[in-house]
Amino acid sequence: MGKETIDRRKFIKAGAAAVSAVAVLDVGSAIAKEASSPATAQPAPTIYFNGTILTMEGDTPGYIEAVAVKDGKIVHAGSKAHALAKLPRATQVDLQGRTMLPGFIDSWGHFTLFAQQTLGVNLAYFSPNPPASRADVIKLLKQTTPFNGWIIGYGYVAAMLKDGALTLADLDAAFPDTPVMIVTLSTLTGQINSAGIAKLGLTPDSKAPSPGVIVKDPKTGKLTGELLFTPFLMARLAAVGAYPQSVSIKTFKAAEALLAQQGYTTVQTYQLNPQELQDLRAAFDQGALAVDVIGMPSVSDAATGKFVMDADWKWGAYSHGDHGLKIPGYQVATDASPQLRLAAFTEPYLDTTGLPDGWKGMLLPKEQVEHWVGYAYQNDIQLYCYSNGDAGIDMSLAAIEKAIAATGKTGDRGTVVAHSYFVRQDQLETYKKHHLGASMMPPHMMVYGDLLMKLLGPARATMESPLASAFKLNSKTTMHCDCPSASPNMMEAVGTAVTRKTMSGQVLGPQERISPYHALLAATRNTAHTYREEAIKGTITAGKFADLVILDANPLTVAPDKIRDIKVVETIKRGQSLYRA
Repeated sequence: MGKETIDRRKFIKAGAAAVSAVAVLDVGSAIAKEASSPATAQPAPTIYFNGTILTMEGDTPGYIEAVAVKDGKIVHAGSKAHALAKLPRATQVDLQGRTMLPGFIDSWGHFTLFAQQTLGVNLAYFSPNPPASRADVIKLLKQTTPFNGWIIGYGYVAAMLKDGALTLADLDAAFPDTPVMIVTLSTLTGQINSAGIAKLGLTPDSKAPSPGVIVKDPKTGKLTGELLFTPFLMARLAAVGAYPQSVSIKTFKAAEALLAQQGYTTVQTYQLNPQELQDLRAAFDQGALAVDVIGMPSVSDAATGKFVMDADWKWGAYSHGDHGLKIPGYQVATDASPQLRLAAFTEPYLDTTGLPDGWKGMLLPKEQVEHWVGYAYQNDIQLYCYSNGDAGIDMSLAAIEKAIAATGKTGDRGTVVAHSYFVRQDQLETYKKHHLGASMMPPHMMVYGDLLMKLLGPARATMESPLASAFKLNSKTTMHCDCPSASPNMMEAVGTAVTRKTMSGQVLGPQERISPYHALLAATRNTAHTYREEAIKGTITAGKFADLVILDANPLTVAPDKIRDIKVVETIKRGQSLYRA
């Protein structure tokens, strides 16, 4: 992994934090060690007290004095006296005024892709050493170890370099013989050098699979090394190649460790393929992972039954009893990212440079969307639509309404429209009518808001991710970071939902700001509801799993601009410590 190694001292073995009865610990003082696994023995019963313990149970903030944990579950949430009466010999953990919440539950992410990226070097704005220039990028690439014969950098954003975008000439000068691939933050486009072009067998005559582009210099007709959408996704697959299950499991553990640092106790991975499914199941069989993983496969694999590994494993059931890998449904896409001008709108983009006049974005075939949406409704499979622009959302809604008419299934079946970046008010009304959830991505505003002002104009750009409007119509609205398309830092996401500030400090649609409490609901209780896990996760309630996160400050009381600076002190999964700062 080159420079992207994991600090193993920050992860804790199962039971290592347990000490003798009635001892009192400072949560920030213990030495952190290796990550725990669900297969190991449970630590001693524990009582947490002397902190700001926010239960997330109500529609307004509610606090309690103490939390008692035994055998991986919360056995008491209330007064310290009652906690001590219930567990008189428990280990007592003094929170020292810190804030405790339910562990974060990812409503939309790429866990397996994030894991794969640990095989390369992190070039993202949230990396330990974010590059500020082209020379910085080259330096980081030179410091990494090739994987499968390629040097691969992830999370690249040209706009964040002070001297402009990397060019083919830059990469060729630094790496004349070694194939190099630069993956952008969106994960949908990239840049390769001439050695990479040759290894992939690309020429100016190569036809780009649809949808996508193999970019050529308009003056010379030569390849620039830029690949957009499908050609890039195919190139990335070829570059990374197939690798042993043992390597895959190591990447899962590395990704889990990084996400535990951000307070996640349940993660999500969409577009899960059959090999990743087998590797994840093996990881849980071996006790290598502690976090729960929600998987969303591609529709073709899901429908052909490749994701039913044994007769006892059904849609929506965990692979290992009450934990492990769960596949509640699948994802159906209608369009793609607005920053790439691939989100589909009913009105043209303001900036159509290099595109046809009147360009409104890209829509996937209507028949394909209708087929898979209908299949989900007919077979009682949870459906995640992936729609970005308002025309893309129109396509999802039309397919959903057609499926409802055909099946008569009008109730809440957990259907979600992921991203919903530019959902209109009338579309939100339709969400409410058909019990559809919106899962929005506040970090997208921060990272791309300034660019979208240029691409779409202020009227549309300022209405990205209208969280306040969504909450007014559906109190179960969720939000996500879409890691690695943005930082997995949930406090950054919460802070952006509250301030709606871009990188430059512009405020996009101040009327769509939400309170810190609503933002936290969207990352905890509401996502548990989406996954049909509200009985076991999402709030600090007796009887639920002890999935908890401890923060160094209270997001409800710090200044809005300071929320993003709040740090995770500890992450606890089923009573076991996964991470301590």
